[in-house]
Amino acid sequence: MCDEDCAPRRDSSLLPNQERLAGFVSVPGCSADALLPVGMLLSLSHNRRPLQTIPRRADPYAAAPRLPDDEVLDLPRLMGTDHPIELEVGPGRGGFILERLQNDPAVVIVGLEIRRKWATIVDKKIDGLGYSSRGRVFAEDAKPALARFAPRTVCRIYVHFPDPWWKKRHHKRLVVSPDFASLAAAALVPGGELFVQTDVPDRADAYERVLSEHSAFEAWPSGARVEDPQFGARSPRERRAIADGLPIVRLRFRRRASGE
Repeated sequence: MCDEDCAPRRDSSLLPNQERLAGFVSVPGCSADALLPVGMLLSLSHNRRPLQTIPRRADPYAAAPRLPDDEVLDLPRLMGTDHPIELEVGPGRGGFILERLQNDPAVVIVGLEIRRKWATIVDKKIDGLGYSSRGRVFAEDAKPALARFAPRTVCRIYVHFPDPWWKKRHHKRLVVSPDFASLAAAALVPGGELFVQTDVPDRADAYERVLSEHSAFEAWPSGARVEDPQFGARSPRERRAIADGLPIVRLRFRRRASGE
């Protein structure tokens, strides 16, 4: 038999509930009932792995094509031509600009796409098809980019179904505005074209009003609203609108020989 010194002794200084909890430790941030045996806590502390920092995913479009940083951009020279070029504002997934290059071997066209992803993808498609000497897409906001264009270096500007901003507070983001009209007028050659199309009647009225009131533009001889001008290409949105039977308003304006 074990003598008296070997028998477990009770600590008389502990109250009954304190004695019951001896050998346990509370976990910070948990309720008083969330207790762990000391041995388990020590085991957890020894087996704890150091926190690992998860590397941030690399931006696949960080190297999106950009225009040169020149204060004045001579796009014809950039594209290796002596003639004014065409410009598409917001080519998106590139349906129009790709068809334009495929169907007209004489055309030289640049796209300005604010989304780096689509600028990168479409510019690579153009290069893969062997059209990089006649077409490029740059990841740029159209208005700041146009402000740097050399005067009279663009022969035609396309704006297909712009401005998907319906809330009033977003109206400041609209592409077709008096400021845009002035920038486009400065870049266009005399007689150059500004073509805008939309399937939203209210927006068509607003665009027509903006361009009609600008001193640098005049409506096409047949009128501001024209039938399909047959550019040999269609934007994806245009194809959907035609398939759905939606009315498309096509606005065609010409740069005056004199004006702002």
